[in-house]
Amino acid sequence: MPASQITPVPTRYWHRIERDKIQCDVCPRFCKLSEGQRGLCYVRGRENDQIMLYTYGRSSGFCVDPIEKKPLNHFLPGTPVLSFGTAGCNLACKFCQNWDMSKSRDMDTLADSASPEDLATTCLRLACRSIAFTYNDPVIFMEYAMDVADACREQGIRAVAVTAGYICPQPRAELYRHIDAANVDLKAFTERFYSRICGGALAPVLDTLLYLHQTDVWFEITNLLIPDENDSNEEIEAMSRWIFDHLGPDRPLHFSAFHPDWKMLDKTRTPQSTLTRAREIAMKQGLRYVYTGNVHDPDGSSTWCPGCGTRLIERDWYQLGEWKLDAAGRCIHCGTAVPGHFEAAPGDWGARRMPVRMRTGI
Repeated sequence: MPASQITPVPTRYWHRIERDKIQCDVCPRFCKLSEGQRGLCYVRGRENDQIMLYTYGRSSGFCVDPIEKKPLNHFLPGTPVLSFGTAGCNLACKFCQNWDMSKSRDMDTLADSASPEDLATTCLRLACRSIAFTYNDPVIFMEYAMDVADACREQGIRAVAVTAGYICPQPRAELYRHIDAANVDLKAFTERFYSRICGGALAPVLDTLLYLHQTDVWFEITNLLIPDENDSNEEIEAMSRWIFDHLGPDRPLHFSAFHPDWKMLDKTRTPQSTLTRAREIAMKQGLRYVYTGNVHDPDGSSTWCPGCGTRLIERDWYQLGEWKLDAAGRCIHCGTAVPGHFEAAPGDWGARRMPVRMRTGI
């Protein structure tokens, strides 16, 4: 469908600030828009004297992934998730690894269409246990995401948000009433990094983490380590200590490897030794479930019992191996309960990645 045929839908979170200006209140960017103007995310804009969403029902592509790719290691391990995103983003990260979608200003990239009901039906057809709003942040297409989540929930399918957590309190509360699990990208632990490299701020992201901790939403945290930007021992220690103090020792934390992309091509890939070092620092701060990602590290990607040291869930990339949890999610040797959402046995989706064409569901 050409961009000219995409029908915008009205949104709720905005207010008038001047006679000729309307402010979008979804995220802390607070874009102030004249008639016909788009926000920085580009998918929310002012039309007919209100803020409209221009990507409802449209996607840049659909794919079935392993849930571990989100990454979520404590949420229905081994099961398939239907993943999709739209276009645009409300941050401006120079290292964005999905920049072709998140930074797109071409609405014709939204080649696939799907109603919430279509997506729920597709999840059932493909035996997906959950659906993930990913590739770009669901904050900016929250109206679509919430309707999809509700349609899927009616069919027993869970909803997953992969997000940077850059959202205001009122829309945040509404969005997460519809969400079952989330991975929050904590990009760094300094305001300087967020301001200089992401065009945002750290404090609202920490507020989102604190908010989620008070809800029933299962969430895990990812920190992409960039050489000489956010990978110092001091910053990793401070972040890990904050997580321990405010979210508890059982909150899973994933350290992920950076590769040069978009506007940050001058940096080298993150060495595996950096991820191992970060994992060791976080565990010394008391965090029990710390993982490495984007590298081949079976030990760092597996789940270990904090009680007796048994490897509970073996992972080799996204492929699961030995499984030593009982039906209640406890270590079969010492009975230590592992936080998360586990079933009696893991799924068998493995490491497959399967693109989906919505017209046929395959």
